Amino acid sequence: MSVRAGHWPSAAALKRLARQAVDAGAAVAGPLAGATELSVVFSGDAEVKVLNAGWRGKDKPTNVLSFPASAYRRGTELPPLLGDIVLASETVRREAVLEGKPLEHHLTHLLVHGFLHLLGYDHETEAEAVEMETLERRALDALAIPDPYA
Repeated sequence: MSVRAGHWPSAAALKRLARQAVDAGAAVAGPLAGATELSVVFSGDAEVKVLNAGWRGKDKPTNVLSFPASAYRRGTELPPLLGDIVLASETVRREAVLEGKPLEHHLTHLLVHGFLHLLGYDHETEAEAVEMETLERRALDALAIPDPYA
């Protein structure tokens, strides 16, 4: 875990939220074989905008980006390094306020979302979105966080 920029809760709180989100995401994603590591970077809009432009061709910040370290195929053994999740402080905070959600709930949702991307889930098609959002809802429900899509 790394805090590079932005206004975030304490490092201890971020570590706790990240652990809870990853554990909840892993629990709903089905059995995962093997051990793996992942990196979570808490940054700001400026860095995420650069990453989003360079990797996705979108010249704007976004709330969360996921960068798989390798092409993990669901149902196979986890790679030693799963990948990176990068979050943008200003965007995450702005969305939480606009949606009337506690920051910790929104942040946990985005961590689950980013982790599921590293496990190969996506939301490019309607069927993929339904599958991924169902897993997100189940993970968040286990943490007593209301449905973020309601």
